Amino acid sequence: MSVRIVVRTFSELCVTAGALIILFVVYLLFWTGVKAAGATEGQIDALENQWARGTVTAPATGTPGDQAPAPAPAPEAYRDGKPFAMLYIPRFGKGWEWPVLENTEVKTLQKGLGHYRGTARAGATGNFAVAGHRRTYGDPFKDFPELRPGDAVLVTDGTTWFTYRIDRKPYRTVPSDTGVIDPVPRKSGFDGPGRYLTLTTCDPEWGSSHRLIAWAHLDATQPVTDGRPAALRG
Repeated sequence: MSVRIVVRTFSELCVTAGALIILFVVYLLFWTGVKAAGATEGQIDALENQWARGTVTAPATGTPGDQAPAPAPAPEAYRDGKPFAMLYIPRFGKGWEWPVLENTEVKTLQKGLGHYRGTARAGATGNFAVAGHRRTYGDPFKDFPELRPGDAVLVTDGTTWFTYRIDRKPYRTVPSDTGVIDPVPRKSGFDGPGRYLTLTTCDPEWGSSHRLIAWAHLDATQPVTDGRPAALRG
């Protein structure tokens, strides 16, 4: 085989490899975002339809002399793989909003953010822990390192707005460090039971060898009938 044939064959292989790399990058940067946009819109529509079928009311308050109100029924369990809340982070932009689905499986995180099974419900005592992609599938947590103490993270389940406040800059750890989503998350600085939020994403930006963690505490609640919280009206 002549040197010319060898060089030509090698060149063709390089061109083919380059084309495949370009196609893969386009898939990561563009196509997964297109898929995520459609999937996310579908989850938001499902949530809005679900909330529209229900009756959204503020919590009962009662008046002096009334009989004690009947105990509220236990809330329904979050349905696996289904959306149950919307999450907003003003730090990431005015239009930043993502549905939260139950579980953190790969197919779930392609549709929105994922709630860690077994962690607290939104607004409840314990740790409401949520994961999201840093890159690909809409890049929901692309700007995660920009989170700062005092930033608002808002969650609504269709009846109540929960406003959490970030307590410290994002913390970097390894995937095996599951204590970050404990009811009182380790290394968070929280020293006892409370109503906490944990956000997690991959690090570095295009890798997954580590995790970035942001912790927050519940700062305020209000019924949806009172309108959007001040943090979303600025």
